[in-house]
Amino acid sequence: MEGLFPQKTTGFVRVAVDRGLDRYPDGLTYALDEELADVTIGEEVMVPLGRGNTPTPGYVVLKTPQSETDGPVKHVLSRTKTPALPEGLIELARWISSYYLAPLGPTISSMLPAPVRRRTGSVTQRMIDLANVSPEQTKSPTKKQKTVLEVLQALPSEARPVERRKLMQLADLQTPGPIDRLVKNGMLEETRQTAIEAAWRMAGVQKMDRPTPTEAQQRVIDGIAAELANGFSTHLIRGVTGAGKTEVYLQLIEQVVTLNRIALVLVPEISLTPQTGARLTGRFPDHRVALLHSGLTAAQRHQQWSQVANDEVDIILGARSAVLSPLNRNRLGLIVVDEEHDHSYKQDSMPRYHGRDVAIRLGQMTPCPVVLGSATPSLESWANATEKGVFHLHDLPERAPGLILPKVRIVDMAKDRHREGAATWSALGPTLEQALGETLDAGGQALLLLNRRGFASYLTCRNKACDWMLTCDDCDVSMVMHRQHDLPRGGFVRCHHCLSEQRVPRSCPACGQGITAMGQRTQRIEEILSRRFPSLVANETLRRIDSDTMRTADDLHQVLEAFGEGEVRVLLGTQMIAKGLDYPGVRLVGVLDADTSIHLPDFRASERTFQLVAQVCGRCGRGEAPGRAIIQTYNPEMPAIECAASGQYRQFAAAELDDRRACGLPPISRMARLVIQDQNLHRCEAQAQAIKEQLAASSDGEVDVRGPSDCVIGRIAQRYRKQIELLAASPGPLHAALLKARASGVLDGSQRVTLDIDPMSLM
Repeated sequence: MEGLFPQKTTGFVRVAVDRGLDRYPDGLTYALDEELADVTIGEEVMVPLGRGNTPTPGYVVLKTPQSETDGPVKHVLSRTKTPALPEGLIELARWISSYYLAPLGPTISSMLPAPVRRRTGSVTQRMIDLANVSPEQTKSPTKKQKTVLEVLQALPSEARPVERRKLMQLADLQTPGPIDRLVKNGMLEETRQTAIEAAWRMAGVQKMDRPTPTEAQQRVIDGIAAELANGFSTHLIRGVTGAGKTEVYLQLIEQVVTLNRIALVLVPEISLTPQTGARLTGRFPDHRVALLHSGLTAAQRHQQWSQVANDEVDIILGARSAVLSPLNRNRLGLIVVDEEHDHSYKQDSMPRYHGRDVAIRLGQMTPCPVVLGSATPSLESWANATEKGVFHLHDLPERAPGLILPKVRIVDMAKDRHREGAATWSALGPTLEQALGETLDAGGQALLLLNRRGFASYLTCRNKACDWMLTCDDCDVSMVMHRQHDLPRGGFVRCHHCLSEQRVPRSCPACGQGITAMGQRTQRIEEILSRRFPSLVANETLRRIDSDTMRTADDLHQVLEAFGEGEVRVLLGTQMIAKGLDYPGVRLVGVLDADTSIHLPDFRASERTFQLVAQVCGRCGRGEAPGRAIIQTYNPEMPAIECAASGQYRQFAAAELDDRRACGLPPISRMARLVIQDQNLHRCEAQAQAIKEQLAASSDGEVDVRGPSDCVIGRIAQRYRKQIELLAASPGPLHAALLKARASGVLDGSQRVTLDIDPMSLM
């Protein structure tokens, strides 16, 4: 071994290699040469891995003067140019890896955005404004310079400063020379700001006044503010939609940044960042706000991440991954998780962490208070606040002054369909159609929710004696039709699980007769709205928001900006429009089908339905005009829908918790889910049974092992799927059983076995 590695060793490091190696959950030990003696925890290095000594990236998670292993030790090959992560972030990665049973190397790697790893250049804009100088201090401008000054003087103050390239266009300049010389002479001022800051400013971000809180808001502010200096605590704000939770957040953030500390604000969707970002920037114009989410350009992500890493910001706003940002934990003073109930906080790929729960752990490590807010809290958080007493509960039972809760009407679609006749009935429904017409005539705006994208749910044979339906060749699901008029037969079909596509068949392959598209989705409703309301023009006054139309964050932001300015009259979309949007012009909300998820074989189906319906109804009635919501359903007496329509969260939560308690389901218990996949059905069944037996033997009777059973979708992308569910009173026994199974090798093969701790979906 000495001949192979003759270098002088100056110490040892433990490296978490960026590979899915469950056999080495804490990393592998390597020796350091003299030239690498200054390697620090959090740095990425290259190490030899395996019998072939394949150069592999990994992260230093521990430095030690002595080797932790007996026998020969390989040497670190080199360090990379990837920015090092703070030691505190490595500590958080250790917890995520341990709790969610994910390999440590890939967990750390997921904290480093690809643009940062590639060192993509940052984006700044050069902003030009008139300088505050006296006439005697100025030099005689040239003709072109004089034109530049006249252009700037003619602009209103709110339109300045101007981006340098735009000023060149306004002054009809071919080069920036005249502008640069005016800056050099002191007649113009140049500042630099990020593209994000410029976008917020151009969107009309102005300094916002600090309103006087209501008595209820002040009670919540005082209650949480009293804990700001006392380290870690967790607070749940349960406030009806429009109760002013955001104002509570802002006043708490004000107290934090005044002390030169950092506030971290998480939102569940990229769509909420422009509105929240504008409020933060307008309220705190003298404090730098960083924005972190996947919808930014690569350069923007690198630039914003670097600002956080360099401790140049006071407020961090972002989606789920922002909780993994390289912030200065010594300055972190407050964490806010808005819409904490939202399932978007749960990552659906490894590491399968929940952003809310990681935020709470980060608050414990810092330590600092964590504030969770929602009109429809998750039952986990509600139980923690009301039954277990580990969260402090704060209530905002009424809307802010001037805002009135909408009038909600439940419409029985079965009766509507019978009354209208199946041949003429559409998912728009006569009651909702009439209400929409009245809203448009009165100058109002509307939100219409249908949580099904595409044109039709399935294609089937018109011959009633034939049972043919178009299904995916690789998955046990039907193919969804998507409208595209330039294609033969008006569109194509796509599997929403493996994403395979094909053309619409000419005729039924079984009997040769014609086919028909059944089930109404957002594209079909868009066509119906355009036909029935002449004032609604697709892509102009009517916009559809779903993952088919909103390809980038900019697409979504542009549509929401147009809606906020009144250019768009109706937004039709999936659950993307149900979260946190605050537009005073919305007078009508229509839920076209509240039953989209209520019958799924998932114990969270009722909770998810309640939250979706209650949240989208809360989007209206936020202006001077009263709002109304119409909920269409085939199940008008379902408790989830009745309680959502009447705003009875406490009643719904109490009944749902009783049901969960009777069945031993979360949040009464803790759950882990294993999904076993294989292209061979018999091999899949055999492996699932072997894992079940190993888990049952490892649990010592403290874990209820259920299954194996078929997943809701039994086959995806040619892989059969079986599931095993583990339930226990606390996380300890769950982890113990799973760790024993992993040590025995039965869980090896990450491509075939997926482990999800605290799953949010059983699909």
